[in-house]
Amino acid sequence: MSSDLSRRQFLAGVAAATLAGGSLRANADAPSTLLAEFDYGAVQLTGGPLKQQYDRVHASYLALDNDRLLRVYRQRAGLPVPGAPMGGWYGHNGFVPGHSLGQYISGLARLGKTTGDPACQSKVGELVAGFAATLGPNNQIYAAPNAEKLWPCYILDKHLAGLMDAYNLSGVEPARELLPRVYRGAIPYIPERGRDRIGKKDPPYDETYVLPESLFSAYAMTGERAMYDRAIAYLLDREFFDPLARNEDVLPGRHAYSHAIALSSAGKARLVLGDEKYLRTMKNAWEFLVREQQYASGGWGPNELFIEPHKGQLYESLRTTKDHFETPCGSYAATKLARYLLCATADGQYGDGLERVVFNSLLAVKEPDSDGDYPYYSSYNPRAAKVYYPQKWPCCSGTLVQGVADYVKNIFFRAPDGVAVILYTPSQVRWNQDGVAVTLTQQTQYPHGQTVALHLDCAAPATFALRLRIPGWLKKTPILKVNGQPASARMQRGFAVLRRRWQRGDTVTLELPQSFRTEAIDDLHPDTVAMLRGPMLYVELNPAEDESRLAQLDALQPMAGALDLFCAQAKGQARLFAPIYFVRNETYTTYFEKS
Repeated sequence: MSSDLSRRQFLAGVAAATLAGGSLRANADAPSTLLAEFDYGAVQLTGGPLKQQYDRVHASYLALDNDRLLRVYRQRAGLPVPGAPMGGWYGHNGFVPGHSLGQYISGLARLGKTTGDPACQSKVGELVAGFAATLGPNNQIYAAPNAEKLWPCYILDKHLAGLMDAYNLSGVEPARELLPRVYRGAIPYIPERGRDRIGKKDPPYDETYVLPESLFSAYAMTGERAMYDRAIAYLLDREFFDPLARNEDVLPGRHAYSHAIALSSAGKARLVLGDEKYLRTMKNAWEFLVREQQYASGGWGPNELFIEPHKGQLYESLRTTKDHFETPCGSYAATKLARYLLCATADGQYGDGLERVVFNSLLAVKEPDSDGDYPYYSSYNPRAAKVYYPQKWPCCSGTLVQGVADYVKNIFFRAPDGVAVILYTPSQVRWNQDGVAVTLTQQTQYPHGQTVALHLDCAAPATFALRLRIPGWLKKTPILKVNGQPASARMQRGFAVLRRRWQRGDTVTLELPQSFRTEAIDDLHPDTVAMLRGPMLYVELNPAEDESRLAQLDALQPMAGALDLFCAQAKGQARLFAPIYFVRNETYTTYFEKS
């Protein structure tokens, strides 16, 4: 910044201005949105840790054998069944046979559209055709003969998502025609109205929560009014959304992922129905999550349940369970909610939360293997280890590919008068600004380095606003320059806003000084803390059995040649600290006791 004010000081002294240039609108009757997501294909990852994970996930899911994925559906239809059985949750005798096929199709379509990989698009078409061949005259969309007992709403949602992405992103024309058939095939098995789920396993054990979001979208594509009506019937207004809109905390005791992902249905309902109570619902739920439910990683829900706040239950969970955060699923829910809120409010605090869960949860999961072993929970107990879920092909295998494929959705957002940068990572976005083709390229070592360079390439000079999120974790003054010279920017809802006439070759640099800080596990245990530096959660690698004390932050020294590894000396032994996503096979400790 041109002044010596920190973000917090600046915000304390300057009232937030309104966005210039009007508002983006989803349709003529929808509430205004202040930011909008870019389409898949407009944004590319060009390097850094997110790109590395993205490429590995791309390769892993592209390598899945089509015959194996379709086997349970062909078996139920009485067709030949080439391909080895998958087993685990997905297999013929599994927990939920064929449950994640739609998510695999969805993720591959997103990856293919973003990267332009024809192999992804071809695979999507083959899977859609193979699935369609199993439906029969009665549109039997489930792989299990007793579908009414095995998450029929959950599987319907995944089928709809996969088919919509196949049509929209991969150009698979038959996928659109399958949407009404898939919906009609589900009717005998799904309830007429949405049903809430209390606890982890109390009946009814199904997932209606995000289904309204998919049904509203499928209705928009097909005009099938029954989908619209069922979407409204499945909105959990009385049980969940209405109390949250009144700022009543109804999270404790509820299944964490189910109710977090339900908030995406609230976001979609706001846009379709034009009711601003759903924005209040999302904003209040976010506050409860961040203030009372959240670990330092951005995760929540030990044993998949929201805790009772102010009773020390997050602290107790460090000793009573290893299942602290249902990570790929929970991260998917958290990032979708953050994007809905960013679009509705243009408030940088939601970008702060998105950054936290991306770098410390989704990026940090154990890499899947080639035969159905997938991550599920993150563990924050002392001397934890990253492990696979005991059964192959769990639910998180579906949200992992969708969540990682959506990295490109989290970086840049379109504003009415320009573009906003939410995540700092090597990447590029292209758009048309008032008839001028613009490319914005990020070069950075963030989150390890603290400097971001943004290069503009405009086909002709263009006037627009560039919004740069100023993270809430900053303790020191950010430094902003344009073409090497200090630049002035106005602060607006957590963004530094630069509006000027840009031309080819302009470069903006933003320095975000990072330092170590601590964050308490909960309000009753202020001396049990995690260590963070910038956006990243740091853990101790291979900690000693008798070591639970917090290292002196001012004694932490960077390892030679590394931006991200730090060392401290204790009892003549070196203690090594690294970002949680670095952990592979090491044991690690996340929370420490202050000396």
